[in-house]
Amino acid sequence: MPDEQKPNPGTVRLSDEIIRFIRMGPRFRGMLKTGDLGAEFSALMLLLPLRAMGPMRVTDLADLKQADPSTISRQVAQLVKAGLARREADPADGRASRLAVTETGLAACERLGAARIALLERALSDWPTDRVDTFAQLFEEFNTSVEALLRTDLDAPPRENL
Repeated sequence: MPDEQKPNPGTVRLSDEIIRFIRMGPRFRGMLKTGDLGAEFSALMLLLPLRAMGPMRVTDLADLKQADPSTISRQVAQLVKAGLARREADPADGRASRLAVTETGLAACERLGAARIALLERALSDWPTDRVDTFAQLFEEFNTSVEALLRTDLDAPPRENL
């Protein structure tokens, strides 16, 4: 039986940094200072794909967010109650409904985005612009790789590079 290969030290370090980043998430969200938008932060995050991709069914939104449909339904109810989203008939199936962002929801997205960018600009104020650009490119590539992995069967053995 061959010896187990030790993980790449960079991958171990990245794993540690991802955990560190996740731990900071709640504090970062608390620093956004967007005022009360009428829904929990997790519900507000549903507005982003709705704004980018247009109206969609709750089940499709749950698939996209890789979350339980009952959780998404609860969050959607918050958005609708706050006037940030509305239900509309699905043109493909009149029995179903889709969720769409309202003008108030679009304004909330703008407030959240501006607050997030302002905070990141403060955090990265000592970084040269080209380094921020490089980091953004690498982070995008990383997210794309992780998304591709999540779309695969995680129980399947890794493919060999040929």
